[in-house]
Amino acid sequence: MDTKTLITEAKARFNHNSAKSYLKDKYDSKFIVADQSGLWRADSQTISLLSALSDSEFVVLIDTFDNPVMVDREKLLKILTTTYESVMLAWHKEWKELETKR
Repeated sequence: MDTKTLITEAKARFNHNSAKSYLKDKYDSKFIVADQSGLWRADSQTISLLSALSDSEFVVLIDTFDNPVMVDREKLLKILTTTYESVMLAWHKEWKELETKR
């Protein structure tokens, strides 16, 4: 291999990794949801905790600002699950487009 080919491949890998990092940053903020006097992150940890506390109608959770907030568990679970699914689908779709351009 000559040096021009090596440089071209290195730039392509760098551009690909930069684009992946950009996508992560772009979609990371879309997981934040304001609801029931708190700011919540629609992530697997929060969704799992809300699912596990199934015998309680209201629970006290720590929001992203480290404040304890009493929430309607089912309502918050539905909002966070919907947000998580829609953001992940959009992220995956854009990531697949990026992978085809590779």
